[in-house]
Amino acid sequence: MEADVSDVTEHLAYQFNITGEAEGIFYVEVKEGKLYVEPYEYFDRDAMFTAKAETLMKIASGEQDPILAVTLQKLKVEGNIDKALKLKDLIESKKFCICHFLSSLLPFRQSFFDKK
Repeated sequence: MEADVSDVTEHLAYQFNITGEAEGIFYVEVKEGKLYVEPYEYFDRDAMFTAKAETLMKIASGEQDPILAVTLQKLKVEGNIDKALKLKDLIESKKFCICHFLSSLLPFRQSFFDKK
């Protein structure tokens, strides 16, 4: 997975709780210009996102606006809203894509992604 976050100077830590068919938890951390992804809970997170994998994929691909997803209750966000909104900026600037994380970390990735 290629992701250039070298120009991101602040620390960002996000936990993703995936519900439904492809249930799982992982976190993404940007620290000192490097990106870290781990398949477990992160208790010192800035924000936590909870959604179905399908919703996260749509957000990552640009098919679904994350603000609208929250409004429609398809995405739940907890924690520091300012830092949560920075994830939207990173995705839109193509710094990194949640798709890569989902495809490498979801327990049912083959059966789920083959349906798409």
